[in-house]
Amino acid sequence: MKTLKITCFGEILWDIFPKHRKIGGAPLNVALRLTSFDNDVHIISRVGNDSLGRSLLAFIEEKEVDIQNVQVDSNFDTGQVNVILDNKGSATYDIVFPIAWDHIKITEANKALVASSDVFIFGSLIGRNLVSKHTLISLLDIAKYKVFDVNLRAPHYSKQLLIALMNQADFIKFNDEELFEISKYLGSKYNSIEQNLNYISKHTNTKHICVTKGKYGAVLLYNEALYYNSGYLVHVKDTVGAGDSFLATLINFLLKNENPQKAIDIACAVGALVAQNEGANPDISAKDIESFMYPY
Repeated sequence: MKTLKITCFGEILWDIFPKHRKIGGAPLNVALRLTSFDNDVHIISRVGNDSLGRSLLAFIEEKEVDIQNVQVDSNFDTGQVNVILDNKGSATYDIVFPIAWDHIKITEANKALVASSDVFIFGSLIGRNLVSKHTLISLLDIAKYKVFDVNLRAPHYSKQLLIALMNQADFIKFNDEELFEISKYLGSKYNSIEQNLNYISKHTNTKHICVTKGKYGAVLLYNEALYYNSGYLVHVKDTVGAGDSFLATLINFLLKNENPQKAIDIACAVGALVAQNEGANPDISAKDIESFMYPY
């Protein structure tokens, strides 16, 4: 398979659990998983000039994600998120604000990087502050193939920004709750996932949209055809980062011209493998995926 040059834009941070902390942030989680599939992966973000920031940069560099466009901020601290897990391992988040990644600046270097990349991946959380939002909008004007990873974290988003970003995207990824919330924003009266997928596709002129359904798998709309996976049974330790690894895997295989059904099947398997491990970025090999999907 060919190597893709991919740039992820947005938050990199520490997830703070009750008894430990883990490196995370959706764009970074996506970047790390994409790197595991032998892609040329870069990240644009910002950390504080502090020990947490230095530890983050050392970890990312060790994982072979390019950090030349991660800025260092002398005024704001490295990002942190307080993670609360329920008895089923599902997570809710208290996201500290303001923080270094709220202040990512546009530069000639990050413009050149995005212009030369095959794929540009971004989320909705990064638009909560004007500085990073302005940089994102500027980079979207340059990007070739734009992947919008919707992550609704109240109160850090607005209807207007979500609609604007969807209209820019070539690929949109939601979870099922996000799909219904945003469909309602757009005036949909439909009640099924499939109807709302087609509704959003029509209203945003986006032909590639995916909806995750937690343990029940995912639905992919790809060039007017629908593809399904009904999920994999695992014992969930926590759901942090499972959707990010799902997206990374799906984009990797779709853009390397894999059959969409196979792409969504592998993506759901990787998401399940992440959920049965602690933290957002467990090591998962091709052999792990193969033996999980085909144990006999």
